[in-house]
Amino acid sequence: MPGRAGQLASVLRYPAQMIQEADGSAPYHGFDAAYRGLRPPWDIGRPQPALLELAKVGALVGPVLDVGCGTGEHALLAAELGLEATGIDASPSAIAIAERKAAQRGLPARFMVADALDLAAIGQRYATVLDSGLFHVFSDPARARFVDGLRQAVLPGGRYFMLGFSDRQLGIGGPRRLSASEIRAAFREGWTVEAIEPAHMETTMEGRVIEAWLATVRRTDAQAR
Repeated sequence: MPGRAGQLASVLRYPAQMIQEADGSAPYHGFDAAYRGLRPPWDIGRPQPALLELAKVGALVGPVLDVGCGTGEHALLAAELGLEATGIDASPSAIAIAERKAAQRGLPARFMVADALDLAAIGQRYATVLDSGLFHVFSDPARARFVDGLRQAVLPGGRYFMLGFSDRQLGIGGPRRLSASEIRAAFREGWTVEAIEPAHMETTMEGRVIEAWLATVRRTDAQAR
């Protein structure tokens, strides 16, 4: 039987085509295939506990955007709170599952296939943006594109909550690790990083949780772009 490190690498191994190209092009095409096969390890069928706790303490303010929403649990969480909620993902398969969930639960969340690196194309601005496991897949150039688009999608004073794979996680499996200093560097202009807290990401593997950061970032430049 594989050791713990090998087991984790196997569960969280990303196909090469899922990882952002170095120049920021052709992002996350492989994720659609992941949703057509066995359930991917990040799709736990419920909100991540760290983001659920934000909802419990009243940190979510509408309208809400769930960026890289997968099968939609965090947008649906916002809709359950009575907030206007939208989820976007590059995977048509994931969006189809999210739409079925919304219909089954009688929730008015809206879902669409869209590129997280072109948030301006959505044509709406949000008070809250939720990100569970998206930012950590980006290369450095793609991070810059994402943050620039995020500035166009978040209302002045609005918040971006990011749950991402942490450099505190041991082993070599899974996506690129994030350090607290990298998060601060990405949001150094026009934003205030209010908190970067140790957190966990649950997986579909029984008993296995992943070390993560939960970052709270507020848009502080008042000028619309």
